[in-house]
Amino acid sequence: MVSKEAKTVERAAGPTASDLPEAYLDLLKKCLLRFHDGAAFPYTTESGGESDQRLAYLAGKGIMPHVQADTMVSRDRLDNIQQATATVIREGVPGDFIETGVWRGGSCILMRAALTAYGDKTRKVWVADSFDGFPPPTDKYPSDPWKGQSQDIIGTMGVSLKVTFDEVKDRFDRYGLLDERVEFLTGFFANTLPNAPIEKLAILRLDGDLYQSTYEALEALYPKLSVGGYCIIDDYFYTMCSKAVDDYRREHGIDEPIEAVDWTCVQWRKTK
Repeated sequence: MVSKEAKTVERAAGPTASDLPEAYLDLLKKCLLRFHDGAAFPYTTESGGESDQRLAYLAGKGIMPHVQADTMVSRDRLDNIQQATATVIREGVPGDFIETGVWRGGSCILMRAALTAYGDKTRKVWVADSFDGFPPPTDKYPSDPWKGQSQDIIGTMGVSLKVTFDEVKDRFDRYGLLDERVEFLTGFFANTLPNAPIEKLAILRLDGDLYQSTYEALEALYPKLSVGGYCIIDDYFYTMCSKAVDDYRREHGIDEPIEAVDWTCVQWRKTK
């Protein structure tokens, strides 16, 4: 029988070997969000004020991320990415992972970390973005409201949604996750996704905001999503994004139920 004192020492020693993948990914998510245990990490520039629980709450919900965060998504959405990666790896669903529209790369960084944490040595993570803002407006997609506006849209933190390729690449490198299993697709989706050298996908995560970016990604990549794979839509809250998703699903007879991840993100698993 293990004594009470021994159990206390065991708990104090930290996670066991079987706990390490979850502990690693949990710590990574806190770093990506820049908050821990209800408090935001202190700012290291003058662009932000003092951190407090309110900022951590807003960051955790994906409403107003920490100004230095590597991701805009909520903690629930990061947990969703982890759950999806763990499931497809455990169940052997074939295919790589991709996010279309990556901002500073946080969601893709988590995907790459999950491959290491769960011992997958074969899949790749595809990082697709123009790294130059939104595509120019076009009459082909009248649902998008950006006509006459700058492609360099300012987000909720007062910073640009346009992040350079070098900056995203550097963030992967800082986490020790930049290697040959991270593939970048640089350019507007209409030019890069249709001919991308991707055979199969197990996770298709869309974060393009607009009708055009969402529809073009579905059109090019959904046929490559394996049965059992996850289609995750980050911006379903936005009318132009949800319209693109609904139009594509209707046109292609997709009837798998849509599940809420949080207040703006949804997903479904491909069953046929």
